[in-house]
Amino acid sequence: PMNDQLRNDDRLRALCLSGSLPISEYVKALTDAGFGTIEIRARKPYRILDPKHYPTDKLIYIESIEVAAIKDPMPKDGPCVFTGKAAIYFGTDDYFDDKAGHVLLKNQPLAICDKTAAALQSLNRDDIFISESTFHYDGGGCC
Repeated sequence: PMNDQLRNDDRLRALCLSGSLPISEYVKALTDAGFGTIEIRARKPYRILDPKHYPTDKLIYIESIEVAAIKDPMPKDGPCVFTGKAAIYFGTDDYFDDKAGHVLLKNQPLAICDKTAAALQSLNRDDIFISESTFHYDGGGCC
């Protein structure tokens, strides 16, 4: 997080840096505004604010993200935030159905939101792999 001196710096404002937010705060602002689906499609390094050149005690790493915010109805259990996670079922059956709208075909990655990833992980199954967030969500599918 930036200190007030950095936030009020005209030079940083001109560089569109003084208003930067951590990703979690930005996503929360979007979902608080009623966007039920958030897709983080890209995440890239942008700038460094370092103590040698800026009034800060620590290094501040700033990233640029590309987001698609979809104003669809808010799910009862909260927004769907896609950060590039995928689930892969590798059990003995042809598929796994979580009975919540997600059918995992054997050995076929399925793009899932972070909420679904947490729900699947809570099942403690040894035949479902959940990938880490890549922050490159492309709608899913394998090809």
